[in-house]
Amino acid sequence: MPHVSGGRIGFGAMQLPTSAGERAASVAVLRRAVELGVPLIDTAYLYGGGANEELIAEALHPYPSTVTITTKVGVTGSGDLSDWRLDGRPDSLRRQVDGCLSRLRVEQIALLQLHRIDPDVPLADQVGTLGELVAEGKAARIGLSEVSVAQLDEARAITDVATVQNRYNIADRTHEPVLRACTRLGIVFLPWRPLAHAGGEVETVAAELGATPAQVALAWLLARSPVMLPIPGTAQLAHLEQNQAAERLSLTAGQKSRID
Repeated sequence: MPHVSGGRIGFGAMQLPTSAGERAASVAVLRRAVELGVPLIDTAYLYGGGANEELIAEALHPYPSTVTITTKVGVTGSGDLSDWRLDGRPDSLRRQVDGCLSRLRVEQIALLQLHRIDPDVPLADQVGTLGELVAEGKAARIGLSEVSVAQLDEARAITDVATVQNRYNIADRTHEPVLRACTRLGIVFLPWRPLAHAGGEVETVAAELGATPAQVALAWLLARSPVMLPIPGTAQLAHLEQNQAAERLSLTAGQKSRID
């Protein structure tokens, strides 16, 4: 797997509560994820306006060399999600990144992702700014989220792209062309909302294997491409452990065909 080490199932931290009463349980989930060999933990400035990043730092800093902490910028606001907006202006991206560095307690972000492309700002300005931040040492690698093949090609003409994070699962394969491009180019593909499925055959296969439908959904994703690195999220230790166990689940060719 290019750019990351360890297992092939990461962890999306978005669902973790950050309130005082639930914080200890969230910290326990993050630390257990590292114990289980999760290779990548995904967060974003958007998640609680940085509160999620602070939670990760509280739980894991100084970060083990075995896990990549990735965050996303390109959306600004405060309060409810409805109050946030895309903001890919170069000066804003720089301010956002400085905030991420402070909250994560690092001098360099291992993987810095653009949460969404701002349609009001030239893509070259947004990606170019991230490339400058890599050159300045504030980020080691950059990734993109919710992009098309054309946008990926345009970005790659400006700077190296290590990862793509698009929505992709059994029930939604809209970004199949992007996955194929990432597979060809050796770019890690981080499917968000990876556990969604249409039931039916997934539940049947799960029963055949003595597994959960979520585990089957993850196993199916891993079988789709060698660059696939799902990032399921949960606030429950039991679900975390079940998700990580999916890496050891093998689907037969017939089972994959039926799910397809």
